[in-house]
Amino acid sequence: MRLQTTAFLLIGALALTACANTSAGRFGAGGGGAGTANAALGSASDPASPAYFQQAIGDRVLFKVDESVLNAEAQLVLDGQAQWMLTNTEYAASIEGHADEQGTREYNIALSGRRANAVMEYLVSKGISPARLTTIPYGKERPLALCSNESCYSQNRRAVTVLTGGATG
Repeated sequence: MRLQTTAFLLIGALALTACANTSAGRFGAGGGGAGTANAALGSASDPASPAYFQQAIGDRVLFKVDESVLNAEAQLVLDGQAQWMLTNTEYAASIEGHADEQGTREYNIALSGRRANAVMEYLVSKGISPARLTTIPYGKERPLALCSNESCYSQNRRAVTVLTGGATG
């Protein structure tokens, strides 16, 4: 029984590690442009880094049940994303749409697509070239939180802006 529990915990830890969405894993240690003298390149303290985008600006917006309408809080986050992307033109972004586990797979794929498109359209309206943006509807296939109650559902109804590209050198 103890070996079985240990194996289960190890598999769970490995699964969480494999699914972690860290900027270091995606972009390497030198993720972007010139920061302040005290800011390590690519760190969350470097305003030109993906880590800064993810942590200081915010890489996700949340939605209400069965909605793809951007509320005021989401628009504020997206305003910051747009400003960052206008300054850091070497980055493109993939916008991932997500849904909670309620509803059919087909419905949630369509809903998550509408959520991703709402984010894309908003960023384009703020001056980001549509050529720098793509959307991916994941539906309920990639939950952030795993449980069958509102505390998890609310976290899973989201769109996440994932930066791609960046400085190479």
